[in-house]
Amino acid sequence: MTPQPEIVQTPVLLVPLLITLAAPLGIYYLRKSPNHREGVSFLASALTLLVVLSMVPAVLAGRIQTFTLFTLMPGVTVRFAADGLSMIFAIVSSLLWGVTTAYNIGYMRSLNEHAQTRYYVCFAVAIFGAQGVAFSGNIFTLYLFYEIITMFTYPLVAHHQDEAGYAGARKYLIYLVGTSKLFFLPAMVITYLLCGTLDFHLGDMVTGIFPPDADPFLVQLTYWLYIFGLAKAALMPLHNWLPSAMVAPTPVSALLHAVAVVKAGVFSISRVILSGFGVQTMADLGLGLPTAYLAALTIVVASLIAITKDDIKARLAYSTVSQLSYIVIGVAMLTPLAVEGGVLHIAHHAFSKITLFFGAGAIYVASHLKQISRMGGLGRRMPFTFGAFSLAALSMIGVPPVCGFVSKWYLVNGAVDTGHMILLAALLTSTLLNAMYFTPIVIKGFFGRPHPEVAIESIREAPTCMVLALCFTATVSVLLGLYPQVFMQFFSVFAGQ
Repeated sequence: MTPQPEIVQTPVLLVPLLITLAAPLGIYYLRKSPNHREGVSFLASALTLLVVLSMVPAVLAGRIQTFTLFTLMPGVTVRFAADGLSMIFAIVSSLLWGVTTAYNIGYMRSLNEHAQTRYYVCFAVAIFGAQGVAFSGNIFTLYLFYEIITMFTYPLVAHHQDEAGYAGARKYLIYLVGTSKLFFLPAMVITYLLCGTLDFHLGDMVTGIFPPDADPFLVQLTYWLYIFGLAKAALMPLHNWLPSAMVAPTPVSALLHAVAVVKAGVFSISRVILSGFGVQTMADLGLGLPTAYLAALTIVVASLIAITKDDIKARLAYSTVSQLSYIVIGVAMLTPLAVEGGVLHIAHHAFSKITLFFGAGAIYVASHLKQISRMGGLGRRMPFTFGAFSLAALSMIGVPPVCGFVSKWYLVNGAVDTGHMILLAALLTSTLLNAMYFTPIVIKGFFGRPHPEVAIESIREAPTCMVLALCFTATVSVLLGLYPQVFMQFFSVFAGQ
């Protein structure tokens, strides 16, 4: 029997939230001085990361840190907790905030974007929401911060304030707010009625919070309400908001598709499955396999659509839809290797996918090109950008030694353990499809002939801060492939291994 972890009450959990909450206030106060304004984001991200890292020794020692801010009613509290799963999302979001800020400076200033203060304020609040989701100790707290992310990323999607921007942002809001109100909120109410609490079961991923005598039909209904209520995970058919959100500036796309928004979705699904329902309840009620098949469908169909897209951000958007379902399929397969692969992909996908979006943004700033068909020879003019992009593409395909290989290795072995060859076939097919839509970009960039309408001789690398940011995230992707234990250790603690 797995030993019960030590539960430690500590207010240190509030510190990352307080820092990320204070940051937008500082950004607004210093709005007339761009250098100081951006300096607040750098300082806040560094402090947040340091505080999060200070929790690592306690978490790795098997202690779960918790803190209840206040109680609304018995069983319904605003409660925070730090365990192995929390640390993965918290570290990724706080680290990439600072990196994205460096990239933002080059992108926003090079294009003379308007409303930059509003942009940085909303960006900071989105990270506040991501930290809140990471450290949520119960479903109610998760719901609050999940909604904060939605509300404060809406202005980022609508940033350009044109017809396309408003249309994309409107769809974004309808999908995410609509599903959370129609599905997530009722699921939370039913959970409370069945369990008398909304607190997650922390310490292992086997035992959930639902009592053995709970009505099986109601538990199954509640589960599917959660799955469809967490539309940030972009499972089909509730995925269309994500490609539509591509109207936003590229750093926002990076935030949406690698750090805060979609990761909040798949992290929340992982948390609800593993700490809410538990592997045992999922297996007993037959909930895992249908979810895995839905994720497999999303993986393959989204990859097929990505191949047809000539716009680089649209191709990356559908790639994100596909790659997010790697996380869901891993957790839903319920085998130890598959779950570990899915959870690891939360971090591994983040660093690789943000590199790809950084690359797309650098290409646009340097050349104002979006169409892949017009990027012939561009890699020879922008070798650092295309080199980093290539490494991240290899990660998405699953080529060693980049970190995407590690996730896929565990997922493939987990699929074999399930004995369901259709799931294995979906994973292997998607790897081939990933190669089909990523390798043409790299080959065209380095070896293709310049497009006759593109003055390629005048193109050079984007601003240094942008190039440094994307080279950093590409390097981290390789390092995580070489040293996967960085995030594996948090999963081991979370799983009670």
